[in-house]
Amino acid sequence: MQRKDFSYDLPPELIALRPCPVRSDSRLLCIDPRNDGLEDCRFGDFADQLQPEDIVVFNNTRVIPARLLGRKDSGGSVEVLVERIVAPHKVHAHVRASKSPRAGSRLYLADAFEVEVTGRAGDLFELSFPEGVGVMALLEAHGHIPLPPYIRRPDEAEDHARYQTVYADKPGAVAAPTAGLHFDAAVMQRLADRGIETVFVTLHVGAGTFQPVRVDNLDEHVMHRETFELDSATCERIAAARARGGRVIAIGTTVVRTLESAFRHGRLEAGQGETALFITPGYRFRTVDALLTNFHLPESTLLMLVCAFAGHARIMRAYRHAIANGYRFFSYGDAMFISARDEVAAEAGAP
Repeated sequence: MQRKDFSYDLPPELIALRPCPVRSDSRLLCIDPRNDGLEDCRFGDFADQLQPEDIVVFNNTRVIPARLLGRKDSGGSVEVLVERIVAPHKVHAHVRASKSPRAGSRLYLADAFEVEVTGRAGDLFELSFPEGVGVMALLEAHGHIPLPPYIRRPDEAEDHARYQTVYADKPGAVAAPTAGLHFDAAVMQRLADRGIETVFVTLHVGAGTFQPVRVDNLDEHVMHRETFELDSATCERIAAARARGGRVIAIGTTVVRTLESAFRHGRLEAGQGETALFITPGYRFRTVDALLTNFHLPESTLLMLVCAFAGHARIMRAYRHAIANGYRFFSYGDAMFISARDEVAAEAGAP
């Protein structure tokens, strides 16, 4: 398939620039590929879509205040987005400036501290932070929440709580696992009351999640890399749910990529790793049976994954329905629940 196959026209007013006042008051479009049904629901009723034998898998990554503003030693303004902390005082970061800084130059950030540019790591810059103060402490004290690039406003106090899931636990993401933003204490309690098992994996979402696909032929796209982790107890509980006939419900595309990347030798394997898995139509899914996800940008890798899961024509029809009915799109927007994967798409072939 070509990049243009995943294009659609979205009225700008449907881009959600702020979160819904109450997380679980967002809308939920329910899709059943087995009968091509579309149903307009409320997210507060999400638990009603599940059965007690199902298992729900969340991504417990936590968004860090990774965006820093400052100036170069030459005086020009600079914006730093920390992608990954690689050592106690070293990071790999995106650096935006009128002219890329040289190795050996210094950046003065937040009118509070300076860092040295020590080299490059592919498209990223390697920066050396001050010793004696941890990188995370400096980010927490001086950093901004890295809102998606289409939200063209400074981060506000509300974003520090709302661009974060209620179960966020493991710091390291620079973008939220947005399907999880709809869950609040009430929805989590409803899952528990229905006896639905929940487990957690970790995938630290990188800024590459917003990277556009720039090639027409999808086979030529180079996917960004992200780190993930899941433990043996989670693998065992997922296997047990499958054995009792339950579905594995992925909360977001990041969970899909984690589980599919960790499936080796016919089973899920615990551990840490990196994934650059690019899922497009024709991919054979091995671990995930149902998917909760937000509405994604045109021509994005996330939309391609969802089309692989439920079928291209079906998802594009669902997007047209969502637009016609005023759903809110992207990170702070509404969600869709695909209650079963498309078996035709799933069996079409492996990557």
